[in-house]
Amino acid sequence: MTDLPRLGAALYLKEFTGIAGMERFVRDHDRDVEIRDFTEIGALTDNVWPDIADRARQLFTGHDGRIGLHGPFWGFTVDVPDPDIRKIAQDRIAAALSALTRILDGKGGGHLVLHSPYTTWHGFNRWTNQCDAAGILERCHITLAPAVRMAEENGIVIVLENCEDRDPVERVALAASFGSPAVQVSLDTGHAHYAHGATGAPPVDAFVRAAGAALAHVHLQDADGVADRHWALGQGNILWPGVFTALGEASVMPRLILEMADARDILPSAHWAAERGLAT
Repeated sequence: MTDLPRLGAALYLKEFTGIAGMERFVRDHDRDVEIRDFTEIGALTDNVWPDIADRARQLFTGHDGRIGLHGPFWGFTVDVPDPDIRKIAQDRIAAALSALTRILDGKGGGHLVLHSPYTTWHGFNRWTNQCDAAGILERCHITLAPAVRMAEENGIVIVLENCEDRDPVERVALAASFGSPAVQVSLDTGHAHYAHGATGAPPVDAFVRAAGAALAHVHLQDADGVADRHWALGQGNILWPGVFTALGEASVMPRLILEMADARDILPSAHWAAERGLAT
């Protein structure tokens, strides 16, 4: 028996069935799964998402691992100021929650990843006369209020993922401001490492500790501190022992999801982490 954290996988449905050994990797240990299909443009229209959701529900019948999905993000942010575009964003997020509810067949326990509104521009202007922190907070609440209610009603957790964030605390405070267990924090290790190397943000383990008990979900990917690489673990220069030490300090281990640019790197990444006694 091991007390090491167990790794899950972010996958398109075709990757779950099409990559040799992937289905066995996921099923043998009931690993957490994050479905990526709904990030595609057009996937959340009313005549498309139900079919994808039904296929996902069929594929994961009998699977006891937790299931979530990556929500939409192309073309909008969760602090969108234009009310017409905001309505589109709200509709897309609502469709993603409906798809996840359908996949879970009413059982709840899923997660939905949405991207942080905090940009590099905001990070460098945080304490100037150009700071829009209050406006971002207000617009996020307007945009996400229907989604938060829907998530609460269906036992789903919305997790806010860092992208360009320089301040690891600001996103945590945003999640807490909703006062709802349905809004928690996600961490993408490669995004944090990019922000550390390219924009002067703290290192990845500091992002883990800044989130504390609110950290419900982690995208694990390696990078070089220059760009968003989504490399296999061990191919970049993230200091993984320190990251896993910080994760081990959590009162509850977050969902750990391997999110690779090439899904074929998931199995080698899991093997790499297991060889080093970091995760299984």
